[in-house]
Amino acid sequence: MLSDLLDHNIRWATDKVREDPDYFRRLSALQRPDYLWIGCSDSRVPANVITGLEPGEVFVHRNVANLVHRADLNLLSVLEFAVETLEVKHIIVCGHYGCGGVRAAMDGHRHGIIDHWLQPIRDVADTHDQALNAVLDPDTRLNRLCELSIAAQVEGLSRTPIIQSAWKRGKELAIHGWVYGLNDGLIRDLECGCGGGQLEKCHDHS
Repeated sequence: MLSDLLDHNIRWATDKVREDPDYFRRLSALQRPDYLWIGCSDSRVPANVITGLEPGEVFVHRNVANLVHRADLNLLSVLEFAVETLEVKHIIVCGHYGCGGVRAAMDGHRHGIIDHWLQPIRDVADTHDQALNAVLDPDTRLNRLCELSIAAQVEGLSRTPIIQSAWKRGKELAIHGWVYGLNDGLIRDLECGCGGGQLEKCHDHS
């Protein structure tokens, strides 16, 4: 099985060179993406594939349920490098409908250490308890919670010292909240973002 992956890699690299002999030389020379993608670890949501971007065009951080924990040194290191060194112009927080992390956060069962990781989703659910309880269909309710969680992560990201400092220095940097549909392959802009170049509070579309 692993040998299949290596064989696929050889075919892919060979095809790339056949199409463009300088492809890997250019790719290895510089990394200057315009986008930082903070997405879910779900294997069905690969950033490059669903956006049609090539390697080198998007810097990617993924975790379960695309959460922004302010004490997550992994995420903060990625964020700082993307903003200060790569000088990305756009940060995209992208979740997806049918997210297993969102479902696990709300199913009432114990799942181990992941329960601690997913706590921010339950906090969002508590904040929007009345609106969510008004949604009768369970899957639709979870998808709405997914949207609300994405908006909360965008707002949390905007309050980090890394982003605040960048805006104070006049960096043109925008944060966006998107959601991807597994059932149709489409990305939707939730319009819960924050514009760059100046200090701005994230729009509240809840």
